[in-house]
Amino acid sequence: MALLCSRSILRYTSRSFHHYRIKDLSPEKCKPGTKVNVKGWVKSVRNMKGNLFVDINDGSGPQNFQLVINKEKGIDTAYGCSVDACGVIATTPKNQLELHVESLTEVGKCPLTEGYPFYPKKSYPPEYIRNHLHLRSRVSSAASTFRVRHEATRAFNEYLHQGGFVQIHTPVLTSNDCEGAGEAFLVKPLNEELLKGMAKENVPFDHAYFDRATFLTVSGQLHLEAMSHGLDKVYTFGPTFRAENCKSNIHLSEFYMLELEEAFMDKLEELTERVEDMLKCVTRSVLDRSAADLSLVRKLTSKEVEVEEGFQWIHKPFPRLTYEEAMDILQANEGRLKSPVCRAEGINKEQELFLVEHCQGPVFVCLWPKAIKSFYMRENADNPLLVDAFDLLVPHVGELVGGSVREDSYDRLQRKLPNFDVLQWYLDLRKFGSVTTAGFGLGFERYLSWMLNVHNIKDVIPYPRWAHNCVM
Repeated sequence: MALLCSRSILRYTSRSFHHYRIKDLSPEKCKPGTKVNVKGWVKSVRNMKGNLFVDINDGSGPQNFQLVINKEKGIDTAYGCSVDACGVIATTPKNQLELHVESLTEVGKCPLTEGYPFYPKKSYPPEYIRNHLHLRSRVSSAASTFRVRHEATRAFNEYLHQGGFVQIHTPVLTSNDCEGAGEAFLVKPLNEELLKGMAKENVPFDHAYFDRATFLTVSGQLHLEAMSHGLDKVYTFGPTFRAENCKSNIHLSEFYMLELEEAFMDKLEELTERVEDMLKCVTRSVLDRSAADLSLVRKLTSKEVEVEEGFQWIHKPFPRLTYEEAMDILQANEGRLKSPVCRAEGINKEQELFLVEHCQGPVFVCLWPKAIKSFYMRENADNPLLVDAFDLLVPHVGELVGGSVREDSYDRLQRKLPNFDVLQWYLDLRKFGSVTTAGFGLGFERYLSWMLNVHNIKDVIPYPRWAHNCVM
């Protein structure tokens, strides 16, 4: 069987039928009379007087494709089955393409009475679909969600590549807890006999493999900082882990983070401009490439008639508030909030969403109190009680991006360093050819949840993990 590639359409020739993915079937490429082979899963079967009308989908896009089967051919199939069909392209009265089937092979049957969880012409709530992770790609809304996820991943990588950033594969196993919040997963071999054979004096048994406590990463930021001191613009885009006993709709135990670090950047304003430009460019790209999938998902979750109505923020500048200004707004409206406003404790999700509504879209909150932010954030030159840090708050999810200019003073960092023995190398970055760097972390699932207006972050990642849940 010869493989051919023409104008990015992967297809093969077999008995003069050309295989097409459904998304590539169009009047320009497939004229009536063209012999075509399609494969996919049956989404519906309509039994009419002389024909069976079968809608199939092969996962390449949200649109189903209609097969017309003359009953005299004696061909039958059913909902959920996987099929391989050959036939001739024709047009419907509405000038849409359909396939008049000459032969059809049922690749895999789907006995609905033996436990298949999804029935035709029925809709299911996200919680139910989530209980069947191994089969949820068959659900149209889930399939559309994961195609949008793919396009968003592609768009972020393209944006950063075009901006001169180098992708770094930061380690999943690490000896540091970047955030210092004690939310890391400890890693050790399952085989205790292996540990016994590696044990050393003065090393705890559970640490015997690496001779130190080792964790699943909570952030690649510190590793990126090291790489930026030689490569300048770097980023990482990979899995991140947090051991939280949290049932919130915006938290997971395993999620994806886009983290960026840029050397020779010493102004917070530059960093916020980078974030704003990236989000607008990436979102425009996803809207352009995934309009049909976005529309399918958002119709289930949004009131907007057109997808574009939910993305007017692309055309507006994001306002910047200082932390003090944000707190003034919250205190002036405390009667409309359920939670008390406390300047010393930060901003909770309810308050984040209130600020977003108040500003009518995404908003940066800048210059945070040093006491409630991380050790690596630079002390503000005008007020040593503040750090040059920001949170970007967006509709629906609250905090989407957090970032800062990094502490570039050796002495100040030495005083703030939480674990000198483990992070001596981090201090060395301020000693040998040091430059100021700045960076941020973006929660990828939160971005998708915002884009798609999906109300639970567990529904935008293929295999969600959270406390008491790690199936498959």
